[in-house]
Amino acid sequence: MNSEENRSCIEAEKEAEGLSEAKREALSFIDRNAGIFTGVSRKIWENPELSLKEYEAAKCYTRILRENGFEVENGLGGMETAFCGRYGSGRPVIGFLGEFDALSGLSQEAAVPFHREIVRGGPGHGCGHNMLGAGDLAAAFAVRDYLQRSGREGTVIFFGCPGEEGGAGKAFLARDGAWRMLDAALTWHPNDVNEVVSGTNNSCIQVMYRFHGVSAHAAGDPENGRSALDAVELMNIGVQFLREHMGSDCRVHYAITDTGGISPNVVQDYASVLYMVRANKVKDSIALQKRVDQIAQGAALMTETTFERCFIDGTAELVPNFVLEEVLYTNFERIGVPTFTPEEMMLACEVKKTCPVCESPGIGSVFSEEAGAFARKMSGSGTKAMNDFLMPLVHTNGFVPGSSDVGDVGWQTPTAQIHVSAFVSGAPGHSWQNVSCGGSSIGDKALLHAGKVLACSAIDLLEDPDLLEKARAEFEQRTKGGYVCPIEDGAVPVAV
Repeated sequence: MNSEENRSCIEAEKEAEGLSEAKREALSFIDRNAGIFTGVSRKIWENPELSLKEYEAAKCYTRILRENGFEVENGLGGMETAFCGRYGSGRPVIGFLGEFDALSGLSQEAAVPFHREIVRGGPGHGCGHNMLGAGDLAAAFAVRDYLQRSGREGTVIFFGCPGEEGGAGKAFLARDGAWRMLDAALTWHPNDVNEVVSGTNNSCIQVMYRFHGVSAHAAGDPENGRSALDAVELMNIGVQFLREHMGSDCRVHYAITDTGGISPNVVQDYASVLYMVRANKVKDSIALQKRVDQIAQGAALMTETTFERCFIDGTAELVPNFVLEEVLYTNFERIGVPTFTPEEMMLACEVKKTCPVCESPGIGSVFSEEAGAFARKMSGSGTKAMNDFLMPLVHTNGFVPGSSDVGDVGWQTPTAQIHVSAFVSGAPGHSWQNVSCGGSSIGDKALLHAGKVLACSAIDLLEDPDLLEKARAEFEQRTKGGYVCPIEDGAVPVAV
């Protein structure tokens, strides 16, 4: 037996400590079939597709689901790339939330410690969704295997959720009440730290404003021109003044997506701007969005232009579930964290040199002085290349900036998630560094590890009805005010 094989055996024995036979079988299943899951991740990494355009990724997932005994349904919520794969019968029904969309402008070669594009200006998986979906797939397959071996009643569903980066596929499905059929939903996200996620975040709404004016010669006929670009600029100025009168948890971002041309001697008859409005509570995002709409109307009046308002997407804030967080943490603690080879650590160390230092990584550090001190100690105040430790469990209702359509799932069924170290410590979000690691064996190990934690947690929920009852009771208490869906009536998913 060589040193690498010996190391793997030792790690496998460590993973099995404190776990039931059913969970040890789940870990073994994922290890035996690791190539399936890492293969899916690598294929999707190599073919990055933007939100709501993930055609090849959807084909890959639906094919492999069918080949492994899942009943597949396509076109969920009117989205071509939304699907689910179902196995088993009866309750409990456990859902895993797979994502697979990429980001524009993040093309990057894998496993190199410097910025080198593969396709100039092309897309890349800067948020690690190639790994995210594959890790959830590993969990779903392991639970399917568990149901087969045990003969236990229960259903596992893998959801292919498109457009997390722009499209909010889960929120469109929530508008249709899709998540209410689940007893619980579990997922993960690649990160630079190992932890169970707790707390809440921003709700978010995206709207495109397309202004239309009248073209004219800017020197010879300016009085007959009506500039759409002027309207965009005035709208932006109006929003700048609005910032003084927003709540402290509110944010407004924008991007001019079309300036109407490149010639200053022509009055632009067309221009567009994409706005993103955020607040902690979705009702506050909706109210703030109405104020931004009024500013757009004012800009059109000032410039004698017209505009089209195109709703893009919206997401609700996360709803924590402490019961499910405990289940995830117990399994994460028993399984441990990913370990990396000397070669993988050499790559991580070189990539780390290009990243800022985060002295106290992890969500828990924000809300707990004890967790922050632990994180500083274990990470060497952010100098370690990989955060190779599990953060303490910190239950919180606290607010962390950022948005995700996982929140919309959490308003319809008990939901929880974990982070697994797939990126180097301090790696910026949506960065080439993340793309590089996500296409390497570092990313492979992270997704397999996530699959193991999620699968073992799902087995707990399938075997212990009391856990689900407690999670449901907490869910009902937290959501008693009712779900305010951020998706407008009549809106259809739109790829930006």
